[in-house]
Amino acid sequence: QVQLVESGGGLVQAGGSLRLSCAASGSIFRIPRMNWYRQVPGHERELVAGITSGGNTNYADFVKDRFTTSRDNGKNTVYLQMNSLKPEDTAVYYCNADVDYYYALYARATSNFWGQGTQVTVSS
Repeated sequence: QVQLVESGGGLVQAGGSLRLSCAASGSIFRIPRMNWYRQVPGHERELVAGITSGGNTNYADFVKDRFTTSRDNGKNTVYLQMNSLKPEDTAVYYCNADVDYYYALYARATSNFWGQGTQVTVSS
């Protein structure tokens, strides 16, 4: 199977920066797209940013010009550089990806996977 593991969350003051990482592991053939979502308790999970294997990116309006996503295809890892953080960015951030993987010799499947989430807290 496939696992996504996030790291890099923590506590930061408003205006500060954090860099999240998400590493995918397992019998991976390819990962066409990797995404970052976030969720605040009592609210729906929302898309923050996404990036294709070719490097095409998209961002939610509320993070444009502040957050940047990138990926290292060789390491199956995606990053989220968060600058100019605001208290309203406080949330659990989740990595998400559609992954083509081997479940048996020469047998592949595609499934959507989520990481366990990492807490980002921005103090005012």
